[in-house]
Amino acid sequence: MDVDIWSDIACPWCYVGKRRLEAALESFEHRDEVRVRWHSFELDPNAPPERKGDPATNLASKYGTTPEQAQGMLAKMTETAAADGLEFHLERARGGNTFDGHRLIHLALAHGRQDAMKERLMRAYLTEGQLISDHATLRRLAGEVGLPGGEVEELLAGDRYAEEVRVDEYTASRLGITAVPFFVVDRAFGAAGAQDPAQLLELLRHGWQEQAPITVAAATGEHCDVDGC
Repeated sequence: MDVDIWSDIACPWCYVGKRRLEAALESFEHRDEVRVRWHSFELDPNAPPERKGDPATNLASKYGTTPEQAQGMLAKMTETAAADGLEFHLERARGGNTFDGHRLIHLALAHGRQDAMKERLMRAYLTEGQLISDHATLRRLAGEVGLPGGEVEELLAGDRYAEEVRVDEYTASRLGITAVPFFVVDRAFGAAGAQDPAQLLELLRHGWQEQAPITVAAATGEHCDVDGC
């Protein structure tokens, strides 16, 4: 059974959703027969290489709140992530364009290291405050998960896998995906948002038993979209 997930690297709810899916899979009776594949989704395709200003100030500007209120939002997200075993340091986050990171995830798929690359990039951004548009950073992170250095250099110097990223994004548009994370089981059943493990387990079991045109789960979990998280 295939589980396809659209998400962005710079999306706190996507990382939470990843952990919740992993928890659901641990309880799924057919875990060994599930193939998980990550698909590209850019929350801000026009983002600069690095966004200026600290995260709280940028968040306050986005939502029209005070910096203090924005700090509270970051703290709440950090607390939620901790409940799912994640350590967030959103005050360190260095926002920027994620396109090259998504290309690297496609390269990792070709080497059977996609999940590891996705995990490493999200941890780098949401926990460690690394700039994931920086090519030196991407080279180092790719090396840490075992990708061939020569292929990484070639990718970053050119446009390899750019088309694959765009195809992912086009497919998301065709499926009506406007917020992430978004989970699709066997291209038949979809669930929007970082739903809890029990709901995701139900989705897996339903997908195992049924086949039908894509149906989005009624319950919508926490998510990020182009307007924010």
